[in-house]
Amino acid sequence: MKIITISREFASGGRELGKRLADAMGIPCYDHEIIELVAKQQGLDKNYVEYLSEQDLHSFYAKTIAHRFLIPHPMGQQPAKVITAEHEIMKKLAMQGDCVIIGRCADVILREMHPFDIFVYADEPSKLERCKAREQGDRPLSDKEIRKRIKQIDKECIAYRKLFTETDWADMASYHLCVNTSGREIKTLVPAIAAYTAAWFQKGGA
Repeated sequence: MKIITISREFASGGRELGKRLADAMGIPCYDHEIIELVAKQQGLDKNYVEYLSEQDLHSFYAKTIAHRFLIPHPMGQQPAKVITAEHEIMKKLAMQGDCVIIGRCADVILREMHPFDIFVYADEPSKLERCKAREQGDRPLSDKEIRKRIKQIDKECIAYRKLFTETDWADMASYHLCVNTSGREIKTLVPAIAAYTAAWFQKGGA
């Protein structure tokens, strides 16, 4: 079974890379689909589920000195249910067969299934360019505003990961392949990544 996880810095093109890689390999890609399945299962609005998924969830949990437990405060019961449901759905999707799963600490949650873990990153100019290219709205954000948003989202990713593992989100040693997309079109990188991924699984993966 070929399970591929994509972790990425915001605006690095990781989502696009994951979707294009799945297309190249002829397998499903799960991203926002997970949000929709959780919302349906929990009877919640998908925008609310997405909001909870993007927050710094440390504020919802208590910690002890000796060990980190997912013990929600009363105000955190709903976020805890949402995150638990996300993990259950990711595992079910992965058990159905080959797939690419984007974000949501999938590399850690699915560790026992021995996924191929990819981390996507880029330099600041490339991130700014990608953000500006997909900007919507009447007032374009300034570079300063974009940089602030990028840092905030990456900070939330780091905090989320720390709930489930001691490994550093951006530690290259935590992944099987790290891809620098700086100054590159994502589609031009996919053939080589697909070939490397296929070779990794042929040699037995983990």
